[in-house]
This record gives sequence, C-alpha cells and structure tokens, in this order.
Amino acid sequence: MDSRYVGDNHEPKSGQNGLVTKREIKSEGDPLDGGRRMGAVGLFCKQENELYLSFRLLSGCRPDFFRRVDAWDGEGLGSGMSKQSVYTHNYYLTIIVYVFRCFTITKLNGFRNTQREWFMVFGKTFRKGVHILTQRFSKRFSTRFKKEANGIDKFETELTTLHPILTKCCVIKSDLELALIQFSNDISSEAHVEVMRKVRAGMKEYQLESMFLHHTYMYGGCRHCSYTCICATGGNSVVLHYGHAAAPNDRTFEDGNMALLDMGAEYNFYGSDITCSFPVNGKFTPDQLLIYNAVLDAHDAVISMMKPGVSWLDMHKLAEKIILESLRGGGVLVGNVDDMMAERVGAIFMPHGLGHLLGLDTHDPGGYTKGMQRPKEPGLKSLRTTRELQAGMVITVEPSCYFIDDLLVPAMESSNTTEFFNREVIARFKGFGGVRIESDLAWLILVKLLFPMNQLSRWTCFLEGKKWLPYKILPFLF
Repeated sequence: MDSRYVGDNHEPKSGQNGLVTKREIKSEGDPLDGGRRMGAVGLFCKQENELYLSFRLLSGCRPDFFRRVDAWDGEGLGSGMSKQSVYTHNYYLTIIVYVFRCFTITKLNGFRNTQREWFMVFGKTFRKGVHILTQRFSKRFSTRFKKEANGIDKFETELTTLHPILTKCCVIKSDLELALIQFSNDISSEAHVEVMRKVRAGMKEYQLESMFLHHTYMYGGCRHCSYTCICATGGNSVVLHYGHAAAPNDRTFEDGNMALLDMGAEYNFYGSDITCSFPVNGKFTPDQLLIYNAVLDAHDAVISMMKPGVSWLDMHKLAEKIILESLRGGGVLVGNVDDMMAERVGAIFMPHGLGHLLGLDTHDPGGYTKGMQRPKEPGLKSLRTTRELQAGMVITVEPSCYFIDDLLVPAMESSNTTEFFNREVIARFKGFGGVRIESDLAWLILVKLLFPMNQLSRWTCFLEGKKWLPYKILPFLF
C-alpha cells in the first residue's frame, strides 16, 4: 500500500497487495500537532481506484471507505471472501464501509460538531498510486466524491496542510522501502545487462525497450516501469525525455552509434532509474571514449564525495567541473576551467540537474522544502533539489555530456564564451548525441555506508566486447 498514516498497531509487512508502511505523520512543528485538531480527518486514495483511506488524527481510529463496485470488478477478487473482507485482511483495517455512509460512521466514532474538518491532499504532483487534488483533477474528483459521500457539505474541506507533511514523509526511506527500491534496481540491472548482450546494429530502438520490459516482467514480476523507457541512439540521445509518443523509440540504429538507455522497473510502486551508455557494436571510438570517460569520472567523483551533510548543489558543480576538465584535456575546450564555470559553460554540455530523489515516484517530492529557492543560473536552475544529503535518502547521480546544436551555436557566437570552444574539434561531434550515466544511491543509516543500488559495471573494459562481471558482486567495486 502506498499510503502513509498514523495510528496503525500492526507491524509493517510487504508482499500481499502492496506495501504497508508505518510512518508517523505528525512531527514537531507540524500544523497538526498539539491536539488542537483532535477530531480532524485525513483523506486520500490508495492503489485501488474505489478505495479511500481515512484516519482520525492522534486517536488511531482509521476507517476505510470504498465505492460501490461495478460487476466486472468482482466482489471477492476470486478468493471466496467478500471485498470488504479482502480489504480488511490486506490492509489491516478496523472499519470498512461504503463511501455514502462515511460521514455517518465518522459521527458515530466520536467526532463532535465543532470538529468537522476534512483534510485532503492538494498540491503539485505527489506520487503514483495516490490521487492528488491538483487543479486539473480536483473538480472531477470532488464532484464524484460529493455525489457518493452524503454529508460532506457539513464538513470544512482543508486542502493545504497534508501535502507538505506527506512530502516530508517521502524523503527518508524506511528499511522496507529501501528493500523494494533495491529489488527494482536488481531486476533493472539484470535487464540492462541482458539488453546490452543482445543489441546488434540494424535493430530498432523499440526492440531494446521490448527486451527490457520482457526481462523485468518475466523474471521480476514488474508489470510497470517507473517512466517511459528512453532508448536513444545516435543524435536522438540529446533529447532528455526521448521515448514518449512524439519520439517513440523507432529509429534504426547503425554500426558505430552510441546508445543511451534510460530505463527502470517499478515494483510495488517503488521505482528505479538507471541509465547506461555504450557503443552498439561493442567498441568505443577515440571520441566516444573521451566523452564516456569524462562522464564516468564525474559520476565516480560525485559518489566518492557523497555523505550526509554534503550540498547537492556542490555535487552538481563538481560534476560540471570534472567534465569541463576532461573536455579541455581532449581538445574540445580551451582556456581556464574556473572561467568556464563562472560563465556557466558546464550547462551547455549538461543542461539538466545532477539527480533527483527517488522512491514512489521517479522524481520523488521533497526536493525543495518551504522557503527554499531554486538557483537562477543556467543548468543550476534545472536542479530538482539543492538540499543537503541525509541518511535514508535515495537519490540518483546522473552526470552527462551532450552536443546540442541549439545550445552550442549560441555559446560559440557569444562574446562571453566564444574563446572557450575549439570549433574544429567540436565539428567532429556533430550528430554525436550524448552520454549519460545514472546510478541510484542510498546512504544506509545502520552501517553508515553509501550503497549503489543499481549494480552495473561502468568500466569500458567490461562494456567493450560485452564481457560482464556477475552483477551481484559489483557494489564492492565502487
């Protein structure tokens, strides 16, 4: 179950119909503390689209409400049990009633007339499996719910309090959450290796996507991916979110192309996010090797510096600097790297942020807490978080280097940055695309160890010729 709630007397369990997590929603300084809203009720949805979760704050009373079920949904899910019994068993519920009776039940369970606030989650994107009352969705959801829930007009609907609190709960992962994310990474790592073993020049990009989806579903039970698979080859790899409907992984790639595969399986709502870049023929050219090693050096340097208390903004700048130094060493750039950093040349080659929080959503919430400001500078403004790292966070590390004409041409013509570019060398990279290497990292609290959750060898000696180490031993090589 992808919901968080208070008042649960059961230990967290997994492996039934999702994940049950035990997480205290109230913390010091939260607007719900102190008992001032003892009778308040929180409401949000779980994975079944007809089931809503409610809890009585601070009291532990947690009724659940579900919609009338259409005939084709089944009544007992083939188990011989009623649907109420199935939900009670799977989610450890104490009360389960139809939505149209929820306010009667609420009143019978001790809510006084002076305590009629109905809390609902309202905000920007939150996470998969939870219906959020966004501007686009709120009217349709509330209209449907009001039709079914007689008596809601007698309650005040509060839309602002729960979202930041639940977002805060998502940032630090429990052991069970880490286990699910680890499983997603394990099966995704296997699938990436399987794809790289089978790739051949002349194939279609969607064939690589198909192989990945088959492996994660066949051997991991992962019915869904965390996001649309990105299988970009050649010049397509400069499109950051390639693979959507307007660019559907349909190119036939050729011998000598680089492939950039960004794919991650999802298991019980918890995702992974892994990117591998490699030559489709298994052999790096000198130019491909230059760019790949520039990104790999940045990737490894960031991981070596990560620990609780480190600024993610500083990690992004570190990755930029290492990539710029490598490009200067390869003759792509000339001049002083510190001057390049001051002019934000790094953002021309890596226009996106270094990484993002990962969990129930690919881009998990909590990257910017209340009062935090996004940077304004190119590249830095794309960071999905600038927080200091904390134990229990799961975050991606995904440095990159792209050759994007729309960014390179203006920079080479600008009086502020033209001196840094070796035009003759850069011309060799026209149509090259780009390289991105992405890993998922978690700082494990008990052992105080930064653990690479996706277990793939990034070294060129293993990529070339498709010779692989057993993926289970790879964490010890970082």
